[in-house]
Amino acid sequence: MVKMRQQEPEPVTEIREVAFAAPAGRPAGLEVMTLTELRERADACRLATPHRPGFHHLLLLDSGRLVHSVDFREHRLAPGDLLWSRPGQVQHFGELTGAQGRLVLFEAGFLDPATAAAARIEDWYGPPVRHPRGAAARRVEEAMGQLHQEFGALGGLPLEIHLEVLRHLLAVLVLRVSHAGGPADGEDAGCEASETYLRFRDAVERGFTRSRRVADYARALGYAPRTLSRATEAAAGTGAKEFIDRRVVLEAKRLLAHGDQSAARIADRLGFADATNFSKFFQRQTGSTPIAFRVAVRGGAQRVGGGPPRPA
Repeated sequence: MVKMRQQEPEPVTEIREVAFAAPAGRPAGLEVMTLTELRERADACRLATPHRPGFHHLLLLDSGRLVHSVDFREHRLAPGDLLWSRPGQVQHFGELTGAQGRLVLFEAGFLDPATAAAARIEDWYGPPVRHPRGAAARRVEEAMGQLHQEFGALGGLPLEIHLEVLRHLLAVLVLRVSHAGGPADGEDAGCEASETYLRFRDAVERGFTRSRRVADYARALGYAPRTLSRATEAAAGTGAKEFIDRRVVLEAKRLLAHGDQSAARIADRLGFADATNFSKFFQRQTGSTPIAFRVAVRGGAQRVGGGPPRPA
């Protein structure tokens, strides 16, 4: 009997990391531009391909429509909407033709620690898109306009003073955005997250690679499992177990999309006994095998469901 040779799978390209690179003569850690300038300076194909920036994107859409994907979930922006994607999140732009808006790129270290904490800029559960209305929208518009105007006024002040003004104006903007009000994508308008939920959410972020059991988190935090589920349902629209599983799925997607680690290695990193258990879990949650997801997201063939936990 002739042994058939297995066909080698086609290689897939790893999702690229994008580091912050300030233009010549501009302050390190901050860049401000319009979507028109972005289209002129960047390769549209590269923007439309999934990538993983190491810095924040803060976008205010002025006119037109824009589709933007953050961590494998598609968001549709209308005029007045805000997009905030954070370092390490996998993202890509949709069609930019016809969309007008203003974009702020910044590294976390550009802000002072007190502002960063108050604006919760490292909150990976923060909603990528918000829809501010009324006075809150006007305040955000004013803050964005002042930052753009100052960024272009290089000759008006000594460089070190100009830099401090930019730092303070960015602080005003991120604080306005983080407290802009209006419903966020996946968020119930007017729903204030409880302390119970916030403690659980932070515990999951620290421990999801070690435990996917609600009982373990309940015991560590001093709550009954039912209490955690009620608090998570109220704040995130899903039960505590589903919340944990979604966080595991998100990390699995990032690892599958970003690197070339085997399913066995990813399973070990996420606390699964073996690759088989991990593959079954992933397929049950997403409807796709890990390898099929990797090929699809890198090839841009389709958008695979099962996004991150809904934010508080």
